[in-house]
Amino acid sequence: MSFTTSALLLSWVAIALLALVVAGLVRQVHALGQGGSGRGAPRAALGPAPGTPAPEFGRLGPGLLLFLDRDCGVCADVLAEAGGLGRPMHAIFSGPAPDGPAPDELGPAAGITVLSGEHDGLFAAYGVPATPFAVIVDEDGRVRVAEPVGSAQALRELEVSR
Repeated sequence: MSFTTSALLLSWVAIALLALVVAGLVRQVHALGQGGSGRGAPRAALGPAPGTPAPEFGRLGPGLLLFLDRDCGVCADVLAEAGGLGRPMHAIFSGPAPDGPAPDELGPAAGITVLSGEHDGLFAAYGVPATPFAVIVDEDGRVRVAEPVGSAQALRELEVSR
């Protein structure tokens, strides 16, 4: 077998394997988009289920809970968008809040409370898998919606749909 034939054969084998890997990834992404794990098992809960009592409601009250991280690039955009929604809001950071004027500018005057160092507190209580993550709590202390918001636009759509 010549070198060219061997190289051609190995190339086709590599292409076939790559096609199988890509097909598997597409299947996983599609299953996750449909709310499943891709293996027939139900999807793990992302935060508290709608209708359940909101953890630490007495401490936070109703409104939008926005779970953020100072190292998350999208979180700053989502926080800026949340400031204009006109509802009570808590910006909850897993670690320290970002340095600079952002939390102070969006502070109590805008109806936004900034909480920091909540990785083992509120992040754990709400089962937050990633940031930014939004939870809307109603006046009765029940979770209306809990889902990831990957952009400022996603937060606007979440707010409009509720």
